[in-house]
Amino acid sequence: MIDGHHSDTRPVELDQTAVGRLSRMDDLQTQAMSIERERRRKDEIIRIKSALERINQDEYGYCVNCGKEIDSQRIEFDPAIPTCVDCAK
Repeated sequence: MIDGHHSDTRPVELDQTAVGRLSRMDDLQTQAMSIERERRRKDEIIRIKSALERINQDEYGYCVNCGKEIDSQRIEFDPAIPTCVDCAK
């Protein structure tokens, strides 16, 4: 492993004599942002798979809540959108 990458994977040091408080805070913030980025990535994959399933079932373009047709501009903006404007509110 490259030395620079190895230091990024080590646990955050809690000993204030070894690592400064601001460095630990930066490391914890970086870790939290990475976890959130991964969560959002997984959510987006689920949304895309759901849209593909609706395509396979000839239900794509219709709101999953009320069954009304979703406006084409809304679908163009986000092709994986599952609901109409009214149900999204």
